[in-house]
Amino acid sequence: MTQASRVRWIESPAELDQWLAASPDQPLSLDTEFERVSTFFPIPGLIQVGLGDDLRLVEPSVAEASSGFRACIGDDQRPKLLYAMSEDLELFRHWLDLEPQGVLDLQLACALAGLGFSVGYAKLVEQLFDVAIDKSATRSDWLARPLSEAQCAYALEDIRYLAPMYEQLRERLEARDLYQAWREESARFAADLSAQTEPTDYYLRIRGGWHLKAQQQAVLRELANWREAECRRRDRPRNRVLSDNLLIRVAERMPASKGGLAAVEEMPPVVVRRYGDTLLNLVEQGRSADAIADRIEPPLTRDEQGLLKQVKRLMRGVAEARSVPIELLAPRRRIEACIRRWHPDDEAARFFLEGWRGELLAPVLDEVSTVLESRAQES
Repeated sequence: MTQASRVRWIESPAELDQWLAASPDQPLSLDTEFERVSTFFPIPGLIQVGLGDDLRLVEPSVAEASSGFRACIGDDQRPKLLYAMSEDLELFRHWLDLEPQGVLDLQLACALAGLGFSVGYAKLVEQLFDVAIDKSATRSDWLARPLSEAQCAYALEDIRYLAPMYEQLRERLEARDLYQAWREESARFAADLSAQTEPTDYYLRIRGGWHLKAQQQAVLRELANWREAECRRRDRPRNRVLSDNLLIRVAERMPASKGGLAAVEEMPPVVVRRYGDTLLNLVEQGRSADAIADRIEPPLTRDEQGLLKQVKRLMRGVAEARSVPIELLAPRRRIEACIRRWHPDDEAARFFLEGWRGELLAPVLDEVSTVLESRAQES
């Protein structure tokens, strides 16, 4: 039997509803193929779904019209098995306008199971099942029709091992008493991704702007908020409208005329022609705005770098003892946030004090707290 003859499509929304309803308690293996070369939002190209060994391909138009599929994606009681799920979740949020629930990221399970941090799907399949996956169709045009045999085969391989991977990883996690930690971390990761899609205050993510003065950061905020709205309206990537570096340069110079705007280093003439008046108005709004409450975080000072090393050393000991990657247990940016503002009731501290992290880090949290409280008192 050829690979092409094994490809099974779900042809209608009603068929997809029935297929999902036939096994309501079974985890759904799920993946997507999409295009996002010249757009702000991902464009769905193909949906792959699996119930055990029953693997299917679904056209986006069929999935979009399926009430059962929408209900399944939003059902927190039905596990959805994905691998490195961030882009898939973003696609569902924009395309279907719903918040995925009950999602389980098997890449996170791999990390908690002690098999490595940020391991690729093909590498883990080879590690667990001694199977090499052909990735030659990865960068195919998923919007073109008809799809080739190679594309269909590749798409099915992307979900073929999710269910057996789930069973193996679940056993490993239960043996390590980390299965519930995985479910908790998947939910937290999904919630964090959702929060990052908010278009306001994007300027706080432009780390290169930390050196700007308060008034310049107010200008940067106006520019960045406008760019977010413009990118969504035109469905264009941020750099296709105005890059982060150009936003910083405009905020730094705060030009008052089109001539001044054109003189900004590497400013494309087309931007001045298309957006010149708008950008000058935004600069003036930022210049006249009240002081901004939130400033872009600067790099850590030398003393703060020393604290980072102390805290990370304590947490690394726990990570190594439990064979959990330090990158997952204690991400650097989370430690940095604690160093900048340590208080047990603060969100930055709760990240480490609550849930599965709080349980694993309990033996060192008093010492961590002592180190960070000494910093807070000095401040």
